Order: sequence, then C-alpha cells, then structure tokens
Amino acid sequence: MNLPTTCLGCGVCCFSNLETYVRVNGDDWARLGDEAERVANFIGNRAYLKIHDGHCASLAIRTDVGGGHVYFCTIYDRRPQICRDLGRGSPQCEAERELKSDRAGQLR
Repeated sequence: MNLPTTCLGCGVCCFSNLETYVRVNGDDWARLGDEAERVANFIGNRAYLKIHDGHCASLAIRTDVGGGHVYFCTIYDRRPQICRDLGRGSPQCEAERELKSDRAGQLR
C-alpha cells in the first residue's frame, strides 16, 4: 500500500465507529479551549472526541477538482496528544491504513 504524500490525502486514522476512539485528557481539553464542548464529550467520567458518520467530528472532508477527497483536521493546532503522537508512515499509521483503508475509500 503506497503512503500518500501528505495526511491530507489519507485521513484513515480519523475513522472509527467507537465513541471512545480518541481519549481527551485534561491537558487536551485545556488546549481545545472554546472548541472543547463542540468537538468532545464525556462518556462516564472520561472525555473523548465526538464521532460523526464513522469518523472524528473534527475531520473535514472535501472533494478536490479531480473528484478525490481531501481530509483535514479542523482542530489541528489544538488536537489531542494521541493524534499528535501518530506519525505519518509510522507502524501505527500503517496498521490504521491496513485496517481501515476501505472506510475512507481514498487508498484504492
């Protein structure tokens, strides 16, 4: 599977059906600031990024002029640490791409 030149061409790591997919800790919540309640919610006593239509609610998906998709994070500068730690092309990235490439549909 070829690695896209940028994360904008992939977005796979942002896809999940689990409500508890991306944990938001106290530092993350503070960094999110005014956006925190829009993009995250509490399940029990823990906070998580919201999931909408099978992907993180902060993921924006646009169609480019060629009909492909462009994926970008609307909270990129304030994203949770777990998102910051996932490096493009890392073993974790490759595992996400292998597991979920059909969800985003852009890796064919």
